[in-house]
Order: sequence, then C-alpha cells, then structure tokens
Amino acid sequence: MTSRRDFLRSSAAFAAGSMFVPMLACGGSKKIIGLQLYTVRDKLKADQEGTLAKLAEIGYNSLEAAGYNMNDRTFYGMVPQAFADHVHKLGMPLHSSHTVFELDQAEVVCEDAAKAGCKYIIYPYLPDNLRPNLDGYKATAEKFNQMGAIAQKHGLQFGYHNHAFEFEEMEGQIPMDVLISQTDPDLVTFELDLYWTTRGGFDPVDYFKKFPGRFGLWHVKDMVTTDDQFFAPVGSGRIDFERIFAEKETAGMKYFFVEQDSFRDLDPFESVEISLNYLKQAKFV
Repeated sequence: MTSRRDFLRSSAAFAAGSMFVPMLACGGSKKIIGLQLYTVRDKLKADQEGTLAKLAEIGYNSLEAAGYNMNDRTFYGMVPQAFADHVHKLGMPLHSSHTVFELDQAEVVCEDAAKAGCKYIIYPYLPDNLRPNLDGYKATAEKFNQMGAIAQKHGLQFGYHNHAFEFEEMEGQIPMDVLISQTDPDLVTFELDLYWTTRGGFDPVDYFKKFPGRFGLWHVKDMVTTDDQFFAPVGSGRIDFERIFAEKETAGMKYFFVEQDSFRDLDPFESVEISLNYLKQAKFV
C-alpha cells in the first residue's frame, strides 16, 4: 500500500516535471510564491544560512519574516539592510514582516521594516487581554488605524493576520467583522489565513465578497481530510484552492505566503517543496 509520505513525494515529483506550465502570476509574468519563515523556524535556528539557501534552491521567490527582534532591531540577528541584501541576492526579497508591537513602538518597527525592503508590516496575533469583549476589538481597530497611518509614513501597508478565535461569535457579532468594518481600508489591510478561517467555520470566498478589496495578503496552508484538522502541505488536503484563487481580484490579494505551523510525518523542507510545486503547476494561481 502506498504511504502518505510516498504519495506526497510522488506528487512533488510530478509537479516538478510540469514546469512547462506558463508561470502566470498576480501582477507579473512569473509566479511570485512566498514563504512565511515561521514555517522553518527550527531549521533557521539550527542553520540560518543553509536554510535560506535551501529555500531559494527549492524555488521560493518571496519571503515573510517572523524573526524581527525589537531589542536590537535586527531580523534574524542581522541589521535590516543586511538581511534585505542577503535574501535579495538569493532571489527571495522580503515583502512582509510579522511583529507584535505597541503603538508607541510603531515608528521604530515600521522604520526597520522599510529598511528591510518590506511592503507590509503585519500584526500577527491578538493576545487574550486585548479581546475580552467586543469593546476590546473596537479599541484594537482604532489602534490599528493609528498604526496604519504610521506605517504609511514609512511607505508600508499595515495589516492584521487572523487565527480562528476572531470567528467565534461574541455579543451577537463576529469579531473579525468588527475589525474589518471599523478599520480604514486605506490604512489597514488583512492577511487572511485560509486555514484558520476555514477552521473557524467560515468560507474565505464569502469574506472576499462581503469585504471586497480588504485582503491584500493571504496565508496559503492546507488542512488534512481527517477529523483532527491538522496542517497539510498545500494541495494535499481538503481546502479548495482553485475556488479561492478564482476570487483573488475580489479579495484584492497582492501577495501570498505558504505557511505550515506544524509537521507530523514530513520534514519541513519536504513539505514546503510539495506546497511550492503544487502552486507552480496550478493554472489558477
């Protein structure tokens, strides 16, 4: 019997042999397929230079950081410009960065993200204490507007990345709807995580149609078909990416990043290569 590992490897090999498919992208003649570096966080800790080189060898050509240190103002231990130069030489410009920060830190965070070549600065997670009720979400929306204005001064677009908790009904409303409806579209975009939205019980396409143009970035990750809803390489699970990508213009999507939070039976490099090959050969991307 063919194991899941063997099946996924076979899928990767088939996709790798299908590179004759025209590389049509959103906004260019070549597909821009990014990776959120949180996916390979353990690999980066073990061998940062080798890991980045491996990602470039696999074929990623865009990155999103999750390793900015506000204390010494570095990205993965490198000053912003040096990190930007390093990944650019590898053919993987840094287009976005995830950082949790306070309003009084926004100037520094945005200045460094701009130096690193980012186009987006993303607030990746809302701690429990900031979302005890809908008033907490409303206060957060106002703070995001202010952060967005500061980001704009530095030539950046500010955004927020969701998980599943934003879709849990609170006081008769969906908190995600509050965040979107109470933020200024010119100041705040959203990085819709396709997995977490689905796990939260909602359809990404419904959100694109309800709030058109508000989702400049996506996290593209898949979900296994079993009841545990674990993470899966893109294209190997239950999420219908063809249907979702058909609405990329409705969403306003400019960039997307593959992400896989955890791994069960594949090495992270194997998994991200499967995801990349699937997206490369997919005619709908």
